[in-house]
Amino acid sequence: MAWIAAASLVAWLWLLVGQGFFWRTDVRLPPGTARRERAAPTEAAATDGPGAGRWPSVAVVVPARDEAGVLPASLPSVLAQAYPGRAEVFLVDDGSTDGTGELARALAAERGGLPLTVTSPGEPAPGWTGKLWAVRHGMALARERTDAEYLLLTDADIAHGPDSLRALVSAARAADLDLVSQMARLRVADFWERLLVPAFVYFFGQLYPFRWVNRPRARTAAAAGGCVVLRRDAAERAGIPASIRHAVIDDVTLARAVKRSGGRDGAGTGRIWLGLADHVDSVRPYPRLADLWRMVARSAYAQLLHSPLLLAGTVLGLALVYLVPPVALIAGAVGGSAPAVLLGGAAWAVMTGTYLPMLRYYRQPPWTAPLLPFTALLYLLMTVDSAVQHYRGRGAAWKGRTYGAPPTGEASEGA
Repeated sequence: MAWIAAASLVAWLWLLVGQGFFWRTDVRLPPGTARRERAAPTEAAATDGPGAGRWPSVAVVVPARDEAGVLPASLPSVLAQAYPGRAEVFLVDDGSTDGTGELARALAAERGGLPLTVTSPGEPAPGWTGKLWAVRHGMALARERTDAEYLLLTDADIAHGPDSLRALVSAARAADLDLVSQMARLRVADFWERLLVPAFVYFFGQLYPFRWVNRPRARTAAAAGGCVVLRRDAAERAGIPASIRHAVIDDVTLARAVKRSGGRDGAGTGRIWLGLADHVDSVRPYPRLADLWRMVARSAYAQLLHSPLLLAGTVLGLALVYLVPPVALIAGAVGGSAPAVLLGGAAWAVMTGTYLPMLRYYRQPPWTAPLLPFTALLYLLMTVDSAVQHYRGRGAAWKGRTYGAPPTGEASEGA
């Protein structure tokens, strides 16, 4: 047990300094971006096309399926964006049965704000996921109706601060980025949300360290699908969304496609940025363990490329990194092994320390940080369940639709 605890401690020391400082929460849009642009928009405008002081036009595409429960808390914030250029919202009703489209029209009529078009594309064509089919329809309609230079792809459960769109576009223009994405702050109001949601973002950052994502020459690519600003010509170069039409994990696949497509000069890689949000929030509730379990399990095995070998490696890795430290400490204390106690306790202490910044970001009490091994065990079980559901033919099930593995030869695109 002492040797296994030593291996876990070595793993944690490497994660602490060698995994892109994933545990830090300071990767954000530059503070005051929107305020600076409001005061002097010409400087940023000069970096992108003719017309000093001209703000680029934006098409906001909102795919929505059975979202009547969250639209009143999210859609008005999108329509109320204080954006100085032209912006138009396209809500794509993806076969809803709860009156999502009608509610969206009523909210727009009541609240006003940016122009809203509500449309429905019908059932997805073979080989398309429902969300990407809706995005395809919204982007096509935006091309017909507007000359938008940027697209904001935002989920129907995402509420934006009034300067959100201005800040996102400002950041994209100032750094000449093809894609800017913010990880929305998820809701943490109930017990299971408090236990599992901060860890979800923590694990995502560990898998895709934001600092690595934001390096132009790094291979790591990721985005947060709830809030993505995408340059239109970058989308065209990458063939978005047709090139990723089968992807269940559409945000990461989108970022990879943009990064691989090259820059505007046809050379290098596409420039992307991902960070945590301050004023972009998910209003979707996950009050029960079953709700969060279903959210994770629907895509966890797809993340592992539907590979039994990757699943086995993931289970062993999670056990070594997250479960061994407390087990070694307790077993060492019971069995009288001081090395096991010291090594297991040290690994647990490093783990706890790396989790504290995320708990602060989510305004959760620091005493919950030592519970991370228990939370990791739940995520391990969700991942195994995702594989079980896949082999039972119920994998990647979401809102009445089930998606299997992507076609042979395309599996890596969905990771």
